Amino acid sequence: MKKVVLLVLLMTSLFGTDIVWQDTFAAASAKAKKESKPLLVLITSEQCRWCRKLEQTTLQDQDVISKLNSKFVMVHVTRDKSIYPKNLTAKMVPMNYFLDANGKVIYSMPGYWPVEDYQSILDDAINRYNKGK
Repeated sequence: MKKVVLLVLLMTSLFGTDIVWQDTFAAASAKAKKESKPLLVLITSEQCRWCRKLEQTTLQDQDVISKLNSKFVMVHVTRDKSIYPKNLTAKMVPMNYFLDANGKVIYSMPGYWPVEDYQSILDDAINRYNKGK
């Protein structure tokens, strides 16, 4: 039994974890309020190459994934296809909106960002969220 547990732990550490996305904006908003965490709304479009780059590089980094999963509640929506508040406009994609428990935008950042810069954006969002508490 110990060997099985060790094997599972080893496989998890080798393959990493994934971002825990909520299915809908409404579900994410409710969870963020319940857990007292900021809500990250990532808006992308189907034809956006910078969106794919963000998804395939920055959002695959294990440190980014760890910070997102521990500090935020996340929902990934598609511009013009998903249901989310109209005040979260996305003239450019990808677009990151960080909201407080009441749905107020506390920080936003458009575009693709490499890992180090994205980590800094996440830290800024956390700091702004904590200042607003």
